Amino acid sequence: MRSQSFFAAVFVAVLAMPAIAQNQPANPPARIRGTVDKLDGQALTVKSRDGQPVTVTLAPNVTVTYLVKKSLGDIKAGDFVASTSTKGTDGKNHSVELRIFPEAMRGLGEGQYAWDLAPESLMTNATVSGVTGAPQGQTLKVTYKGGESELVVGPDTPILGYGSGDMSLLKPGAAVFIVAQKQPDGALTAARVTAEKDGVKPPM
Repeated sequence: MRSQSFFAAVFVAVLAMPAIAQNQPANPPARIRGTVDKLDGQALTVKSRDGQPVTVTLAPNVTVTYLVKKSLGDIKAGDFVASTSTKGTDGKNHSVELRIFPEAMRGLGEGQYAWDLAPESLMTNATVSGVTGAPQGQTLKVTYKGGESELVVGPDTPILGYGSGDMSLLKPGAAVFIVAQKQPDGALTAARVTAEKDGVKPPM
């Protein structure tokens, strides 16, 4: 049951991502990046990356995930991955970070769309169709519904996988990434938090 609730929450959070770029909903999710200030019951206050405090009400069954270090060698054809990238001077998309999804998350958030980690960054959720060597590291050929792309993954690009955590990770100072929904009254709610563990911070 734990794994089912974990992936159900992931589905809700990640599925919303491409909709932002494709359909421009009136109430798009808010992406919150920062460090935990305090946790009071289900109210999580985060010091956002712009220095402002943001309070998010967590669902009673909130799923807390963390990331674990992987390597370029862990990526293989057929894997479903997510990667933030920026355009390099060579005109190619260079991965800023890359996450390998477990099989149960295959297809979630599939596509390539604008992202807000850095100016003109992209998010690509796609299936790896090929891996080739490159001077900068490796080039991943990836496919998604309606398109295909290439991602240059350098030797210093963080490669990560997912783990299932709990509320104990939401301690003051811990880095977090949250996709929250804005309610009609302006309040923010979330069903999932990706939190820092063992020094591995959410890079997306």
